[in-house]
Amino acid sequence: MRRAAYGLAAGLLALPALSGCGAVGLAGDRGGQDASVRALLDRWAEAVRGRDERAFLDAVDPAAGGYRAEQRRVFANLAAVPLASWDYRLVRTGGFAPAQGDGRRIAVEAELRYRLDGYDAAPVTTTGRLTLVSRAARWYVAAEDTRRGGRQLWQQGPVTVVRGARSLVLGVGQDRARLGAVAELADRAVPAVREASRGTAWPGRVVVEMPASVERMAALLDSSVAKYRGIAAVTTGEVGRSGAAPADRIIVNPEAYGTLGEAGRQVVLTHETAHVATRTLTSAATPLWLSEGFADWVAYRGTGRTARQAAPELARAVAEGRQARELPEDAAFGFAGESGRLARAYEEGWLACRLIAERWGEEELARFYREVGGHDRRAGAVPAALRKVLRVSEAEFTAQWRAYVTAELS
Repeated sequence: MRRAAYGLAAGLLALPALSGCGAVGLAGDRGGQDASVRALLDRWAEAVRGRDERAFLDAVDPAAGGYRAEQRRVFANLAAVPLASWDYRLVRTGGFAPAQGDGRRIAVEAELRYRLDGYDAAPVTTTGRLTLVSRAARWYVAAEDTRRGGRQLWQQGPVTVVRGARSLVLGVGQDRARLGAVAELADRAVPAVREASRGTAWPGRVVVEMPASVERMAALLDSSVAKYRGIAAVTTGEVGRSGAAPADRIIVNPEAYGTLGEAGRQVVLTHETAHVATRTLTSAATPLWLSEGFADWVAYRGTGRTARQAAPELARAVAEGRQARELPEDAAFGFAGESGRLARAYEEGWLACRLIAERWGEEELARFYREVGGHDRRAGAVPAALRKVLRVSEAEFTAQWRAYVTAELS
C-alpha cells in the first residue's frame, strides 16, 4: 500500500523531535547571526557523520538537561544506522528575543539532508524547527518543535540493522532473527519485481523499517493509529520522474504483519517493493486502481492463487449482485466508509491489471503503466494510454473488465 499523500518523505523523516520556543523579531546583526547558526549546524552534522558523541552534545545547550539527555539517547540509537551523509541547511531564522537566565533565543527552520549508505541515490530532505540559545556569545541547540511532522525510527529506540543481499532492514524493539526473516523475503521480492516490471529502471534495493508497534508506526507516519491497524505495510516516498529521488521506505506494521503466514508476508513485501520500483513512473496522472492493482499483480504473479482466493470480498459482491460498474475512484482506497470497500477496491484494480497481462501481455501492461504515468495530469491520461497501448476505448476496456471479473469470480 502506498500512502495516498505520496509526498510523505518530509513528514516521515522530520528532524529529531523538538519542544520549540518561538522568537519575536528585534533588531540585530542578522548576517552575523546566520553565519553563526550555520557554523553551529555544520558542527552538529559533522559530529553525527564522525560518530563523535562529545562533539554532538557540545552543540546542545548545557542548561537544557532534559533535551540534552534525549539527544544523548538519539545519538546512541543512531550507532548502527549506515549513514553515507548527514547535513543541515539553514532555511530561515527568527529574530532575537529575551529569554530566562543569561541567554537569548531564536527560532530556526532547517533542512536535514541524509543518505543511507548503498541505498539512497540522493539525500532524503526534510524540514524541522529548532530553538537555539546564545550563551556567552556562543549558540547552542536548546529544543525542537515536536508538533511538526512525524518522528524518525531512531527516536523510538536503539536501531537494529540487518543487511540482506538486496535489502536493508532497520528495526526498533525487534529481535535480529525477525528482521533477518524480513530481509530474506525482501531479497526475494526484488528479482520478482524486476522480472514483472519490465523496462523499469531502478536500483534493485529496498529499505524496510519495522517499529515496535502499530502505535509507533503511526507516529512515524504522523497519522492516527486507526488507519493502520489492519495494514501490514505501507511505502512512503514522493512519486515522480526524478532520477535523483532517494529510495522509498517500506514501513512494516509488526502486529498485522505478524498475523500473516510466510506466503502472505511475501505478497506484502513484494507489493511494497513494486511501489518502490515504479515510483519514478508513477505521477499525479496515475489512478490508485492502477498503482495498487499493478503492485498486487506483481505480488500475486507466480503464486498460483486463483482469482477467488485472492479476491474474496469482490467474489462475495459478485455473488450478491453488487459488482461495480466502473473501476474504483481514488476515494475507494481510503479507510472510511463501508466495511470491505477498501479490500474490493484493491481486488478490482488487481483484476484490471491481470486482465491486461493475460489479454494483451505483461510487456504491454508495463508499457501501459509507464504511458499513464507519463502524462502531466489525471484528466485524459488513462483513456489516451488505453487507445495508444491497448487499442481500446475506456468504455470498451471497462466492459471487458466487468465481464472478466464476472467470469473469474462467478
